[in-house]
Amino acid sequence: MADTIYALSSGAVPSGVAVIRLSGSRTREIVEGLCGRVPEPRKALLARLRHPETRDILDEALVLFFEGPASFTGEDVAEFQCHGGRAVVSSLLGVLGSVAGCRPADAGEFTRRAFDHGRMDLTEVEGLADLIAAETESQRRQAMRQMDGALGQLYEDWRKRLIHMRAMIEADFDFADEEDVPGSVADEVWAQAARVYAEIADHLEKSRSGERLRSGLQVVLMGAPNAGKSSLLNAIAGRDVAIVTEEAGTTRDVIEVHLDLGGYPVTLVDTAGLRQTDGIVEREGIRRAEAMGRQADLILWAVEPGGVGKDDPSSGLPEDLRDNVPVWTVRTKADLETLPEQDSSGMIQQIPCSIKSPEGMADLFSRLTRFAEETISLSEAPLATRERHRHYLNACLAGLKSAVEAADLPAELRAEDLRRAADALGRITGRIDVEDLLDVIFRDFCIGK
Repeated sequence: MADTIYALSSGAVPSGVAVIRLSGSRTREIVEGLCGRVPEPRKALLARLRHPETRDILDEALVLFFEGPASFTGEDVAEFQCHGGRAVVSSLLGVLGSVAGCRPADAGEFTRRAFDHGRMDLTEVEGLADLIAAETESQRRQAMRQMDGALGQLYEDWRKRLIHMRAMIEADFDFADEEDVPGSVADEVWAQAARVYAEIADHLEKSRSGERLRSGLQVVLMGAPNAGKSSLLNAIAGRDVAIVTEEAGTTRDVIEVHLDLGGYPVTLVDTAGLRQTDGIVEREGIRRAEAMGRQADLILWAVEPGGVGKDDPSSGLPEDLRDNVPVWTVRTKADLETLPEQDSSGMIQQIPCSIKSPEGMADLFSRLTRFAEETISLSEAPLATRERHRHYLNACLAGLKSAVEAADLPAELRAEDLRRAADALGRITGRIDVEDLLDVIFRDFCIGK
C-alpha cells in the first residue's frame, strides 16, 4: 500500500493562511484523529485541531475532505486551512510526520498520483505546471486550455483513429471469412491515414506560436560598443538592469530581462558590443552575443549618431544574422540627429528612439507589442507547447508517411507503421494500452459473438 503523503501547499510562512494537504489511504483516519470527526465530502468544517495523544489544541482551522476517487489525486484527500504562523505549521507537520505510513510528499508527487490514477494525462500535468509558471495573461490562457484537457483530447482522438485503422487492416487479413468484416478496407484506411497526416502537420506548423508563447519571444539588443544598448535595456525594463558608462565594452556578458508587453511574454537580451578586440573576456562576450542573435526572434540593432551603421544600418551586423533573423535598426539617440530617409524597399526599418522622454520610447514599445501579437497570434485551438510534443508528433508523422507511401509493402508492415505512429501520440499523453487494438476489433465487428 502506498504511503499517505502530506505537504504545505500554500508557500512560505509566515502568512495569513497556510494550506496543508494530505493524500492517501490513512487520510480519513488522520483527519478524525485531529478533528474528532471527518467532514462531509466537499463541505468545509471549522474545527479545533488537537494533538492525537496529548489532546492539546494546535489550532482552529477550516478542514475539507475529498473522498477518492473523486479527488485531485484519485485518493482520499484532505486540506487543513490553518493560521500561517511558523509554530502552527511546524506543529501540524510534526504531528503528520509522526503517523506511521505518513511522510512528506516529494516534489510534484500529488500531481504524479493524479496521473497514476488516471485523473490527468501528461499534457494536463504540463498545463498545470505552465499555469503555475505563467507570467502573462496570454500564457495563463494557453495553460488553462491545456490543463482543461483540450490538447490531450486532440492527440487521443488522433490515436484512436490510427488504432481503428490498424484494427481494420488486421481484421481484413485475419478475419476475412467473417461476414461482419467489410471487404477490402485497405484503400479507405490509407486515405484516412493521409488525412490524419495532413491534420498533424498543420497542427505542428500552427504550434510554433504556442511554443513561443510558453517560452517567450526573444528580442536581442545588438550593436557596436557605446551604441546605447544598455541604456535602451534599462529604459524598456523601467529599472537599472545594466551598467551604463562612457567606457566602451562595459557589457561583457548576456543580460536578460523578462517583460510583459500587452499580455505577451518577451525576453529582452542585452549583449556585448560587436567590434574587433584582443581581450579574451570581451571576445567571449562577442561570441555569446552572436550566438544569442542566431536564436533570436527579433534583433534590435542599435545605432548612435556618427557611429557604426549611421549610413548603412546593417553595417557591422554578421551576414548570417542579417539574412535569417528580422532586424530593426533603432536610432538610440534620435534627439541628437536627423534621421536618414527610410529604405524604399521597406526591408530596413529605422526606428527613432530616445530614452530622454517617454514619447521617445512610445513608438518602439508600440512596435514591439504589435510584433509580439502578430508573431504569437493566439489561437483558440489547442497547440503543442513543448519540444517533447514536437518530437513525438514528428515521430508520428514519420510512421504515417512510411505507412501511406509504402504501397508496395505487405499490409502487415504498413500496419506496424500505424502502430508506431499511434504509440508516438500515446507517449505524449502517457496513455498507451496494448489492449486497445483488440477492443476495437471485437467491438466494431462483433467477431466471436
